[in-house]
Amino acid sequence: MKISLIDLKRQYQTIKEESDKAVLDVLNNAQYIMGENVKSFEKEFSEFLGAKNSISVGNGTDALIIALRALGIGEGDEVITTSYTFFATAEAISYVGATPVFVDVDIETYNIDTKLIEEKINNKTKAIIAVHIFGNPCDMDEINKIAKKHSLFVIEDAAQAVAADFKGKKIGTLSDLACFSFFPTKNLGCAGDGGMIVTNNDDLATIVKALRVHGSGENGLKAYNILNNIDEVVEEDKSTDNTVYNPLKYYNYLIGQNSRLDELQAALLRIKLRKLEEWTNNRIENAKLYTEGLKDTNLVTPVTQKDGKHVYHLYILQSEKREELCNFLETKGIATGIYYPVPMHLQKVFKPLAYKEGDCPNAEYLSKRTFALPMFPELKAEEIDYIVNAVKEFN
Repeated sequence: MKISLIDLKRQYQTIKEESDKAVLDVLNNAQYIMGENVKSFEKEFSEFLGAKNSISVGNGTDALIIALRALGIGEGDEVITTSYTFFATAEAISYVGATPVFVDVDIETYNIDTKLIEEKINNKTKAIIAVHIFGNPCDMDEINKIAKKHSLFVIEDAAQAVAADFKGKKIGTLSDLACFSFFPTKNLGCAGDGGMIVTNNDDLATIVKALRVHGSGENGLKAYNILNNIDEVVEEDKSTDNTVYNPLKYYNYLIGQNSRLDELQAALLRIKLRKLEEWTNNRIENAKLYTEGLKDTNLVTPVTQKDGKHVYHLYILQSEKREELCNFLETKGIATGIYYPVPMHLQKVFKPLAYKEGDCPNAEYLSKRTFALPMFPELKAEEIDYIVNAVKEFN
């Protein structure tokens, strides 16, 4: 038996007819940029989360960069985040000219250890980026409490956590700005790159809308007015066609960037969004089968954040013999993945920040032990049984 870490072809087959039609409809309509599918997807995503504003962008990394810029974070500022995450979280902080300040993680949930945040705060600190790693929600109550006490912004890096929740509220609605990725392997993935920024703050939403399209047009002017405390009514011109010609894009008010979700991706994401709850439930059930099957082994299985709903973007285990076990599973046709082999504070690019081994001991410990088993909604019970038996055979 051969089992992939994620099987995108299998998922496509479940929505093939709808997806093919949606793509052809976009091609026939020939409206490729900022069209009706993008507008509808943004609205539907907001409704799904229970948020006021969802602004689509080109990818999850752009989402983080634009979110930081919308908050005015840049040179001389510091942003606190976890050391145990994908590089984009820290990269975005550095990209805007700020300095990432790394905090160790809770050894059980793998999320930022909230008890260690306050000691990292100083007069340069402007924000906390909370990463809901692997789909496991952070303790947002504690993070927001700390942020409020010190007048800091909070950004959720929800790239791996779409459909997760904390105390009954969807991840993505518990911060000033939240960032999502629609990279194909994500729980809600498109057929290329895509991202979303979510906020309940209308002014921040306007600034984000401006920054994603070169700071131009009505939103550029609105954002300029907001940032400069100018009270002026700006009428929106809905008569123009962004695909062919929009004269307003030649009037620029902020230094922004080009980061837009295209119509093809939005059309596919609208279909997948309707399937997301079903797919999420499948992931949770698959995780239960894994955890039950592996309970008598010496492997450490995932722990869900208290009051949280884990959506298992990845099913992560810990093993003292990670390399040997992964090599053994490969001989059985079972794919595995290592997340993450080098914590952020020890990445060579951050060497100038002068972190050293031992600064984030839990992140370092996990980086040597954690790995992922196959996890996707279409994974079959018999495949999980095969994987579990293979793991037990090694043990």
